[in-house]
Amino acid sequence: MKNVFPSRYVFLSRIARQTALASALIVSTANFANADEAFPNTSIPAVPDIDAAAYILIDYNSGKVLAESNADQRRDPASLTKMMTSYVIGQAIKSGKIGANDMVTVGDDAWATGNPIFKGSSLMFLKPGDRVSVSQLTRGINLQSGNDACVAMADYVAGDQANFVNLMNTYVTKLGLQNTHFQTVHGLDAAGQYSSARDMALIGQALIRDVPEEYEIYKEKEFTFNNIRQTNRNGLLWDKSLAVDGIKTGHTDAAGYNLVASAKDGDMRLISVVMGGKSSKGRDAESKKLLTYGFRFYETVKPLQADVEFATAPVWFGDDSEVKLGVVEDLYLTIPRGRLKDLKASYELTTTEIEAPLKKGQQVGTISFQLDGKTIEQRPLTVLKDVEEGGFFSRLIDYIKLLFHRWFS
Repeated sequence: MKNVFPSRYVFLSRIARQTALASALIVSTANFANADEAFPNTSIPAVPDIDAAAYILIDYNSGKVLAESNADQRRDPASLTKMMTSYVIGQAIKSGKIGANDMVTVGDDAWATGNPIFKGSSLMFLKPGDRVSVSQLTRGINLQSGNDACVAMADYVAGDQANFVNLMNTYVTKLGLQNTHFQTVHGLDAAGQYSSARDMALIGQALIRDVPEEYEIYKEKEFTFNNIRQTNRNGLLWDKSLAVDGIKTGHTDAAGYNLVASAKDGDMRLISVVMGGKSSKGRDAESKKLLTYGFRFYETVKPLQADVEFATAPVWFGDDSEVKLGVVEDLYLTIPRGRLKDLKASYELTTTEIEAPLKKGQQVGTISFQLDGKTIEQRPLTVLKDVEEGGFFSRLIDYIKLLFHRWFS
């Protein structure tokens, strides 16, 4: 992503107007569910035909949707469920509740021979009493899609599968997923279990962002346990035309063929989701179409960094006469490739009379991003440093100045 910062800001009528605007920064963004409507002066080809019941393509950093169809349709996630299983495990390791080198004793409920539900499904081939590390079991889940490994880890993390499913659904709520509910730790068919392409993209985004060490496992191409070598089921890991480094496949007769994939091109990362595909090769091909389309026709930029000054504004009644303004988090925007030079930014204060005290992170305005004269993204403009109230005499002087300002404005 290009890191774009202005060399100066042009402030227009900061005092005379009720709002303050500044056209300065050449930056970017887009919401791309319908590219032609969002960017009328940009020639963007239509999304290629995708042979799947539902799909979505998003930019990881900006979160912008580049393509979608039936993205909120509730569908059987199959083994995509294991992405949330993996996320819960990653959070447990991150918090120190468990360790990657902990040894887990496999229980009877994780034994395929004793559980008919596992018949014909993906397995790590665990046996009761086996002592297996968390690191190995996690690979059994992420690479081999082992249903038995999911049960063993659920028991270890939460005591039993039911408690672990509760943890999964707690994270569903925390991540703001609107069309997801889990009933199992592994994703085998279960009544009342569902997710959507959009929600699966958000789970993938959370894995990459929140538990990066857990996500790193997904790029490994093979894993051997108990002298049984199995390869990662994500066929795009072998595609040399894309830098795919995850995430997860899934399949049952009810679900069809599912795939969540993520790839990078330079600093730009995309996440694609295909659900209800016709075959394993088909889901790979349709995912590749989406990723290739996104990298070919869009780019992601970082116009503003957290805690870096974007503008300043005068402050009344403070221990400082002005305050630095910017954003509290790095700001990423996704735009049509080649349009960076045409993007502009402006800001608007909620009032020209900003008064102390002010707290860091307090919103005092809005930053707007424009392309072809159309506002395509808005973000909060916030205070970057606390400003305390000034002393009695300085506040008295500001009061008199403010009266004159109001009279002559």
